[in-house]
Amino acid sequence: MAHQPDSTVVETVVQLLCESGLSQMAEAVRIMLNEAMRIERSQVIEAEPYQRSDHRRGYANGFKPKTLDTRLGTMTVQVPQTRGVAFYPSALEKGVRSERALKLAVAEMYVQGVSTRKVTEVMQQLCGLEVSSTQVSRAAQLLDEELSAWRQRPIGEMPYLVLDARYEKVRHGGSVISCAVLIAVGITPDGHRTLLGVSVSLSEAEVHWREFLGSLQDRGLHAVQLIVSDDHAGLKAAREARFAGVPWQRCQFHLQQNAGHYVPRIGMRGELAADLRAIFDAPDRAEADRRLELTVRKYERTAPKLAAWLSANVPDGLTVFALPAAHRRRLRTSNLLEPLNKEIKRRTRVATLFPNEAALLRLVSAVLMEISEEWETEKLYLRMENSGPLTREE
Repeated sequence: MAHQPDSTVVETVVQLLCESGLSQMAEAVRIMLNEAMRIERSQVIEAEPYQRSDHRRGYANGFKPKTLDTRLGTMTVQVPQTRGVAFYPSALEKGVRSERALKLAVAEMYVQGVSTRKVTEVMQQLCGLEVSSTQVSRAAQLLDEELSAWRQRPIGEMPYLVLDARYEKVRHGGSVISCAVLIAVGITPDGHRTLLGVSVSLSEAEVHWREFLGSLQDRGLHAVQLIVSDDHAGLKAAREARFAGVPWQRCQFHLQQNAGHYVPRIGMRGELAADLRAIFDAPDRAEADRRLELTVRKYERTAPKLAAWLSANVPDGLTVFALPAAHRRRLRTSNLLEPLNKEIKRRTRVATLFPNEAALLRLVSAVLMEISEEWETEKLYLRMENSGPLTREE
């Protein structure tokens, strides 16, 4: 069914442009945009307002005003609303994405200590908007408020918790130090992955991990059945204090990397990697334990330090065998966080050095919030049906 513009709208636009020329271009665009959105709504619900139709998929539900900043100036449009079917005008969706990209651009410049005058120039080039230094400062303030609200949002039940840390250079007390960025990702009871939070600390010391994990609990995090992470400094004590009794899965990828440091000859690394893969790929925990025992015996004479290390550390990477078989591959490592770290690095390498911890937290939060919004529209990460509580395989 074709939906044509209202003839009175076309006449109004033509009259405006004929009588006032370009001085009324903004008003003409506003009228045309309103009409385009109205037509798009009719296409989505497959009916005009008040029209009887056997093919109707929903109902028109009035309009909601929205103010836009455009190259033609500020204008208020009427966004069509619907009932019974999801709808948002495609023209404004593009604007929403642009707004998010702009916020990230402002954050990137802000953390580099760029003057507000320079930010103003860049924003004008990016968006075609003339903005004042006051507007730029206000935009940064609003961004901080939005990011803070995101970091403080309620959490709830989270069967699986994945933790990681990365480092960025920050000025502190007249020196340049490596600052720890602590990140938490969860798998929800219905199988979706979600970014739970981020914190910036001067190190991975226990006190910082403890505060970060405590902040997640204060926001409602509970019912955690498994924690996945590398063997980060300070995390073990903090994890045991905050999540006493919750099983821990040590990242198998990092375990394999760590094991390579204990071989007496570099040429042994390939053989050791194959032995570890055989352990990790075992069909069940009993077989994994058997393969580990054989591997330890294998290296007791040729590499005694490696054998002792394997015996003491590899069992931490076998906790995943208590999970349903369908969950093991995704949760036996913390590689779920690798795409996040790559995206953070892509953004932070522009700044190279951050003026303070708050600036680093601002940019990392903005990046992760963007990724979190993308995850909300993704398919299930895990199928959680009949997963039940963790039980060790005997």
